[in-house]
Amino acid sequence: MSDNPVDITHGATSGAPELLARAAAAETRAHDGLAVAIHDFFLPDEARLDERTRASLSLLLRALVETVEAEIRENGARLLSERGEARLSAAMLRTEASVCDRLFDSGLLRDPALMTELIARVRQDAIAAALPLNAPDNPERPSLVNRFVQHPDRALASGAMAVLIAESRRRGDPDAEHLTQTDLPAELHCRLVWWVAAALRERVGEVADGALPVLDRALSDAAQRSLAAYDEGDRLEGAAMRFAAAIDAQPDELPRMLVEALGDRRIVLFIALLAHALGVSYALAREIVLESGAERLWLALRALDLGREAIAHVGFALCEADPRRDVERFADRLDAILAIASDDARDAIAPLRLDPDYRAALLALARTGGRHERDRSLDPRVVRAARPRGTADRRRGASG
Repeated sequence: MSDNPVDITHGATSGAPELLARAAAAETRAHDGLAVAIHDFFLPDEARLDERTRASLSLLLRALVETVEAEIRENGARLLSERGEARLSAAMLRTEASVCDRLFDSGLLRDPALMTELIARVRQDAIAAALPLNAPDNPERPSLVNRFVQHPDRALASGAMAVLIAESRRRGDPDAEHLTQTDLPAELHCRLVWWVAAALRERVGEVADGALPVLDRALSDAAQRSLAAYDEGDRLEGAAMRFAAAIDAQPDELPRMLVEALGDRRIVLFIALLAHALGVSYALAREIVLESGAERLWLALRALDLGREAIAHVGFALCEADPRRDVERFADRLDAILAIASDDARDAIAPLRLDPDYRAALLALARTGGRHERDRSLDPRVVRAARPRGTADRRRGASG
C-alpha cells in the first residue's frame, strides 16, 4: 500500500466535467471541419482562391484591421489620459495581441461587401504586378500619368498628380508598421472602425473594474475621430476616376490610352478609363475586367468600337498577367469577338448602365429562379382560387 499522502480523487472528479465538455466540443469541431472540407472539395476551380490570393488576402485583411486598431488605440488612450483615467489609458496602449484574431473568430469579417472589395483589390494588385511592362516607342517619353502632370490644363495636371499621390499612399512606406489608411469605400471603413472599437472594448473592458461607461465613451469618441478624419475621395480608385473624367478620352484616343495604361502596369487607371467611357461605376468596371472568362469585357470593348489591335493587346496582356486566363482560348475567340457589331455590343451591355440599386434588385430577383412558382402554391389566395367551386360553401354547411 502506498504511503503517498496526495489525494488525486478530488482533482480527477473536478476535472472530469471539463474534459467531457472539451471532448464534446472536439466532436463538434470535427463535424464542422468535415463540412468545410467537403464544401471546399466540390468547389469548381474557378471559384476557389489560389494559395497566393489567399495569402495576400490574409495579409491585407490583417493590415487593415491593425491600421484601424492602432489609430483607435492611440486616440482612445489620449482621451482616457485627458479624462484622468491613467490606468485605462495604459491598458488601451498594451498591444501584446491584436484584436484581429478575435474579429476573425467572430465571423464579422465574412461580410460579403467587405470580402468582395478585398478579393477584388488583391486580384487587381496581382494583375498589375504581373502585367508585361512594354517599352515605349520613344524611351524618352514619360508614362501616361507623368505626361499629364505637366499639362497646361490645371484639372488634368492636378488629376494626374492625385493619382501619383494615391498610388504612393496605397503602396505605403515599407518601413512603416501600419498602412497610411485603409483605402476602403467609406461604408466599409465605417463598419471596420466600429468592429475594431467593439473588440477593443471587450479586451480593455476586462480590466475596467466599473469604469466601462468611461471606456465606452472614449472608444466611441476615438472611433468618431477616425471616421471624421477619413476621406473616401483620397482612395486610389477615386483619384483615377476623377482623372479619367478630366481626360474624357474621345473615341479615337481611348484605345491608345487603354493600351498604354496596361503597358504602364496601371490597372486601376485602365479600369477607370473603361468605367468612364462606359458610363458605369469603378466597382462594376473592375468586376468586368477581373472576370477570368472576360465575356463582358469583350462586349464592352466592342461597344466602345475598339478594333483588333487594341483588343488583342488587352487580351494578351491580361492573359499573361492572370493565370486563370487561357491565352490560346482567347486567340481562338478573337475573330468571334471582332465579328460582334458595335451596335449589338452596345445593346448587350445597356443593362450595365442602369441604376446600380435597380440592377441589384433585378439580379436578386433573378437569383430566386423558379422558386416564386413553388411559393405561389402556398399563397392562400392561390389556394382559394384553385379550390373547386362550392367547396367553401359545403364546409360552412358541414360546420353549421
